[in-house]
Amino acid sequence: MKKYPIQHVSGTFSRRDFLRASGITALTVGGMTVLTACGPAAQSSDASASSSSSTTSTSSDSSSSDSLKLGDGKTLRVGMEAAYAPYNWQESSASDTTIPIENVDGAYADGYDVQVAKKIADALGMEPVAVKMEFGSLVDSLVNGQIDIICAGMSVTDERAQSADFSDSYIDDEVIMVVKQGSPYANATKLSDFSGASVLGQKDTFYDDLIDQIPNVNHLTPVATVPLVVDGLMNGTCDAITFSSLSLPRLLKDYPTLKKVDLADGEGFTDASNPDNAAIAKGQDAVLAKINEVIDGISADERQSMWDDCMDRQPA
Repeated sequence: MKKYPIQHVSGTFSRRDFLRASGITALTVGGMTVLTACGPAAQSSDASASSSSSTTSTSSDSSSSDSLKLGDGKTLRVGMEAAYAPYNWQESSASDTTIPIENVDGAYADGYDVQVAKKIADALGMEPVAVKMEFGSLVDSLVNGQIDIICAGMSVTDERAQSADFSDSYIDDEVIMVVKQGSPYANATKLSDFSGASVLGQKDTFYDDLIDQIPNVNHLTPVATVPLVVDGLMNGTCDAITFSSLSLPRLLKDYPTLKKVDLADGEGFTDASNPDNAAIAKGQDAVLAKINEVIDGISADERQSMWDDCMDRQPA
């Protein structure tokens, strides 16, 4: 989420500090050996060189391996809300699509972010677990070392990039506006048509920040989760909400009285792009490169298939 929830890294595809392993240099010191009748033979210069080369190679391999570690190198702690379906949500039972939630007994996380996190963990040789927390706490928790990576529908922003390093986008979304059918704003074609309207978004996200682009809007105090945003529209607290374009089909299936507002080209938000980027603590360039390699290896068809599967199994 430019949660400000892909610029379609796309590059802003642009939402946690890690230990960076240092290289090991082997130092070999040669000495003079004095032979006696019963003493051992002196080591040849070739053998000495071979030993030095072997030590250097082993040290280099160890350094390379260490540079691809996050946290303890065994358990990948993945920060997320576990309340932002279909990106991430909480389940009560394990399945082949879930990972345990470390800080909630008997709970598991599923969703699109989880599937990507599992691929990243596998590439790093680690076991993923989710750490559930509010979206607004994720970056600080990453910086403080409470989590190792953020996979939470988060988009890179200039502010976030000062505290963490972000991956390429692993899915591209867009912010839209949703209202009730029959609403005075149902046929709006430009943002200015919402002048005076009460509009609600999710706290600490791009969905909330964009609302200020609406002229003379009544920008309501944002709420913590997407379900609460939808509740606000359904119970009449607000006239419109900002929402995920990719998540719209399931929303309309669950709430058939809602509709997307079709804004004319050039009459919507200045930049409604909403990339999903992973984030790690700064200074782990080798790990970031590996994460981007994993993301690049997920084809467009596979991304769509993963997303569709998450849409189908997400909770109502």
